Amino acid sequence: MNKPKAAFICVHNSCRSQIAEALGKHLASDVFESYSAGTETKPQINQDAVRLMKQCYGIDMEQTQYSKLLSELPPLDIVITMGCNVQCPTLPCKHREDWGLDDPTGKSDAEFLKTIQKIEEKILNLKQRIQTAKN
Repeated sequence: MNKPKAAFICVHNSCRSQIAEALGKHLASDVFESYSAGTETKPQINQDAVRLMKQCYGIDMEQTQYSKLLSELPPLDIVITMGCNVQCPTLPCKHREDWGLDDPTGKSDAEFLKTIQKIEEKILNLKQRIQTAKN
């Protein structure tokens, strides 16, 4: 059976949504495919996010990901907004939710790590919900 496709959506696709895509691939690729995109793009992924993800998980987001627009996504099953009050009506999906995360950009490493931890918890929760729904 095909795995559901989940997209993590943010305005700039440079921080929270990129972290969620990376953690989705790292922790849940056996259950769902992870993508991320934004309504605008940035020339590079947030460098604090890149550094901390490398430090905490050994993931180099700059090697595997880049800032993408919504139009670059495949057809989706799950759309998750990060909490930037972004409405994405052009993205049809079976399930939509908002994770209500504050953007840690420009804040301390401690704030970034809190956000990364919350995203990890939410990824694992989503993975469990998808697995439960399949059974």
